[in-house]
Amino acid sequence: MIKAIVFDFDGLIIDTETAWFHAFQEAFELRGADFPMEVFVKCIGTDDTLLDAYIGQRLGEREVGEIKQSAQEIHRTKMKDIALRDGVEHYLTRAKELGLKIGLASSSSRAWVEGWLKEFRLYEYFQVIKTGDEVEKVKPDPALYVEAVKALDVSAAEAVAFEDSPNGAKAAVKAGLRCVIVPNGVTENLQFEAFDLRIGSMSEVSLEQLIRELEQ
Repeated sequence: MIKAIVFDFDGLIIDTETAWFHAFQEAFELRGADFPMEVFVKCIGTDDTLLDAYIGQRLGEREVGEIKQSAQEIHRTKMKDIALRDGVEHYLTRAKELGLKIGLASSSSRAWVEGWLKEFRLYEYFQVIKTGDEVEKVKPDPALYVEAVKALDVSAAEAVAFEDSPNGAKAAVKAGLRCVIVPNGVTENLQFEAFDLRIGSMSEVSLEQLIRELEQ
């Protein structure tokens, strides 16, 4: 029986990832270089190791900080028009009404995640928030999900993860959770190795129906 749901953040609750891709693309273009989508998608849902390596190889190690700062400034502008992904708030509201425990597991920093949750008035929905600055390894390592279900006081088998990226889905499945993938515009064409259900958005199917399918 499912007793808890655990959300990813970036790309799932708000589509920060499409904005990040275009921000880095523009930052590279300003330096006369390209930033391919196939490079960016490998960086989604995890840390900056691969991203930093690509910048260093393409433009030189001294440019890593400059590119990231430039992309951050561009991204900040793009985020002014960002909105919640379809159905997110309804799922959170319904989960609360159904008595489900609600957690969040994100490779991003706590300051980033909590700032946006408060901006969209979603912070109070979450009983547990686990972020990348609290674990040694971020996704695809399962640590964030392991810590989230432990803090929610449920077993992994009693929890469902909602993810938008292959790295995140891999982490959830490794931790023993059932996983529903909700890809965004950047991740919809990627190959997901393991998951239980795939939906286009949270407005596509009710939370109750989704849970019934998972429990069968």
